[in-house]
Amino acid sequence: MEQAATAGDAQLIIAALAGIAAIVLLISWLKLHPFLSLSIGALGVGLAANLGAAASVASFTKGFGTTMAGVGLLMGLGAMFGKLLADSGGADRIVDTLVGRSRPEILPWTMGLVGAIIGLPMFFEIGLVLLMPVILLVSQRSGQSIVKIAIPTLAGLSAMHGLVPPHPGPLVAVSTLGANLGLTLGLGVLIAIPTVIISGPIFATLADRWVNVPTPELFGQAGDGRYETSTQPSFATAVTAILLPVVLMLARAISEVIAPGSKALLPSALHVLGEPLIALGIAVIAGALMFRMPKAAVAHSLESSLGPIAGILLVVGAGGGFKQVLVDTGIGAVIANAITDSGLPVMFLAWFVAVLVRIATGSATVATVTAAGILAPVAAGLPPAQGALMVLAIGSGSLFLSHLNDAGFWLVKGYLNMDISQTLKTWTMMECIISVCGLIGVLILGAFL
Repeated sequence: MEQAATAGDAQLIIAALAGIAAIVLLISWLKLHPFLSLSIGALGVGLAANLGAAASVASFTKGFGTTMAGVGLLMGLGAMFGKLLADSGGADRIVDTLVGRSRPEILPWTMGLVGAIIGLPMFFEIGLVLLMPVILLVSQRSGQSIVKIAIPTLAGLSAMHGLVPPHPGPLVAVSTLGANLGLTLGLGVLIAIPTVIISGPIFATLADRWVNVPTPELFGQAGDGRYETSTQPSFATAVTAILLPVVLMLARAISEVIAPGSKALLPSALHVLGEPLIALGIAVIAGALMFRMPKAAVAHSLESSLGPIAGILLVVGAGGGFKQVLVDTGIGAVIANAITDSGLPVMFLAWFVAVLVRIATGSATVATVTAAGILAPVAAGLPPAQGALMVLAIGSGSLFLSHLNDAGFWLVKGYLNMDISQTLKTWTMMECIISVCGLIGVLILGAFL
């Protein structure tokens, strides 16, 4: 009986490994879209694990729908808010205020702060496109190298993208692992602060010695044709709007720790207002009202915000479907038992699984959803703080070693006009530092929580 069980477990593990390998090959070798690759891999795993064709499809669609219900709505609201912030000129106001008040020696530190603040509500690619004219302009006007200005900014954007909701990776991991979103957000910000400092201004000082890149020509001003400077929201207004959902979700998490299950007015109100969907919805409405945009401009921003994230939504949903197939076949439980019996720290294993998928596929989102699906059974018995830290371990691992198969690598290379070697010495090294610092932060917090 034990031998039969062992043989069955071996078949499940082989099916899972074959499915993951198929996803990696389809994305990296055949250049197939991650949505199709994850879908094919999930159905292939179901068939190889003897789940059956009909049951595999049902399992995949169930996981897809559940993920979209829990994550898709939040991503949509986050994209809407980010677009309002960009189109109103609020993002530019934040950048101009912070940079204008910085001395030359602390300018790299300020740019790291700018990247982190702008990266809090925005997807990495959107933040990069928005900030690149600012990065080039700051480098030209200050006389400092593009590396010393760009690396801290990119570190702020990337760390927030990998560690802090409402970005797709952390949101998917929170949903898949059943972690507390408010707690994950708070711990993510706590880990992100030293991570950005080390991988941003400190590392940029070293990278500037290795790579000498002339500042590229400024290709356009952020916000040209969208708004007048006089109509931009104030610095305080823009920052307040960004921090509003963060404060609401953190307040709910703190309230649940201090007064769990309380029916009093304040805890009950915080429980409702701090619900992620409500908090982000309030932020979108507040932004539409506070940013002083014409009604037609608000409508256009909201409408145009959803198109760019359609592909990301499909990838995230397919990742949820893949996770559900792993659960329904029993593969997840088998892998969870193997991980538990390995004797290695669970947080390190969570990070390492994400690292492997990231290196193979080049996608942080695919790495996160795949690792979260594999580790979901392990997280089921963890206390809230440990569950949140596992989300952050996976998020940190998903950023490791951006190289030739990562679209972000080529985006940074093109904007900064660097060759491949220079991009590896700067951008790729920065991503590795963020990943390792994030893991160290998780392990340190895990020793006390």
